[in-house]
Amino acid sequence: MTKQYIFTVQSLSEPLRLDTYLSSLDLFSSRAQIQTLIKKSQIYVNGEIKKSSFPVKNDDEITAVLSDDFSVIIKPENLSLDVVYEDDDIIVVNKPKNMLTHPTQKETTGTLVNALLYRYGYSGLSDINGVLRPGIVHRLDRNTPGLLMAAKNNPAHVFLANQIKNKTAVRKYHAVVFGNFDDESGVIDLPIARNPNKPEKMAVIEGGKPSVTEYKVIEQFDGYSYIELNLKTGRTHQIRVHMSHINHPVVNDSLYTKKTFKVKTTEQVLQSYSLKFTAMKNNDIINCEIPEDRDLERVLKFLRSKNR
Repeated sequence: MTKQYIFTVQSLSEPLRLDTYLSSLDLFSSRAQIQTLIKKSQIYVNGEIKKSSFPVKNDDEITAVLSDDFSVIIKPENLSLDVVYEDDDIIVVNKPKNMLTHPTQKETTGTLVNALLYRYGYSGLSDINGVLRPGIVHRLDRNTPGLLMAAKNNPAHVFLANQIKNKTAVRKYHAVVFGNFDDESGVIDLPIARNPNKPEKMAVIEGGKPSVTEYKVIEQFDGYSYIELNLKTGRTHQIRVHMSHINHPVVNDSLYTKKTFKVKTTEQVLQSYSLKFTAMKNNDIINCEIPEDRDLERVLKFLRSKNR
């Protein structure tokens, strides 16, 4: 028995080798595994078998025909869930740091999806995003904690996804970044695509996907700023890429800056603290907010003590 996984190539500023693109996806565990699948004619591009070096481009459809023993088995796990809001269609959780939103081929346990499956089962979550991401409408990076909404059924999934697409859902973040600002607020409107030289990273690249981040300064310190960010689009690593590009990288973000900070944290000091959306059943406006997480609280305490 085999299963098909289908991907549509997105966010490329220029054509990229097939094997390089596939290595950037969560599904595969190594470049060697990808090479083996290509040699065995288990990878198709727009319905045709291609070599590893074939240049894929945006909107190409890649099909991976995989055996059952390759498939990720997602086991429900009784993990703690910090539920902030819940109704018959939607659940909003406060995802902790160091937790993946959904499983990958390498990591199949300890994710938010494992916890959601234990609580609701496959039948109690939307399946629009496939077997690896039941219920998942949007995601947060492993080390970005905070509010994340999931759908209990497909109509709710579509309803929430449309709010994100139409920008009626408001997602706000708090972050501590390097440097000070001359203006109290601003808008970063720069396209983002996968870094062609480092597939694990994203970058501001001409021809990438439109990406808009609004920021507002809350508090400034000597060489650091505490800011609020409002996502108008939802690209991978969007805040981290945009802030790094304008020379205000997020503190302790090892992927996008080499700058160091005296207070150690679990990676980037960034938190999804506010989520505003419309409930499906009665069109009520739901506004969820959470307090500063431990890392953000510690960093701010340190900076404020130095600012006296």
